[in-house]
Amino acid sequence: AAELEYESVLCVKPDVNVYRIPPRTSNRGYRASDWKLDHPDWTGRLRVTSKGKTAYIKLEDKVSGELFAQAPIDQYPGIAVETVADSSRYFVIRIQDGTGRSAFIGIGFTDRGDAFDFNVSLQDHFKWVKQETEISKESQEADTRPKLDLGFKEGQTIKLNIGNMTTKKGGAAKPRASGSGGLSLLPPPPGGKTAVPPIPPPSSTAIANHVTPPPVQKSANASGADILLDLDAPASASKAPVPATTDLWGDFSTASSAVPNQAPQQSNWVQF
Repeated sequence: AAELEYESVLCVKPDVNVYRIPPRTSNRGYRASDWKLDHPDWTGRLRVTSKGKTAYIKLEDKVSGELFAQAPIDQYPGIAVETVADSSRYFVIRIQDGTGRSAFIGIGFTDRGDAFDFNVSLQDHFKWVKQETEISKESQEADTRPKLDLGFKEGQTIKLNIGNMTTKKGGAAKPRASGSGGLSLLPPPPGGKTAVPPIPPPSSTAIANHVTPPPVQKSANASGADILLDLDAPASASKAPVPATTDLWGDFSTASSAVPNQAPQQSNWVQF
């Protein structure tokens, strides 16, 4: 598994100074003021890489890229990388060679931003290592737990009760929404009254098409029903004039005038 892991670059800084530091005499920590800061022992390039869960601080030549020293880091903060008490731009790292020998040296950055990036790259890497460890631990615990069998046994059934799905028989049917070809009327508002559409007046065409019966000579003893039938005459009088002979009262005037005309005829009878 270690051979399949690939190496990734976390941080690269082109300028770093390396100092040979004196042994620590107390537990108060390292101080950069005890070093010869104006005369670094070596100057080169720093590169922080990771392979699996292990990070590496590599000191390389600026031109050729030849490895000067490297410090494997299994934990941060820890003994492999320590900060100094009097500055944030200097650190103490533990370098190791292939034979198992180790030594402590001091490194420093001219720019404070480079020191900040170096510190953050190590923090982010080991934060990821911590998360991966927790995830793998949880997965192992989940594998050891007894698994629950939630499947249906043979012959086992389940009943679903869906609400608001039952309808009452004989209930009033809901009005259907009319389609595009029908006329839909909205219901009247609450408390309002529905207006009755007015009856349209008869058109002139209907009046013209009305057929008026020919006038009938009315006698003196005409029935009242015939008189009532002529009450419809004024409606058609506006279109066709009524002759004088259609006057209901003409017969009475004729009868009254006939009486005096007969009187002279009686005078022509045999006179005694």
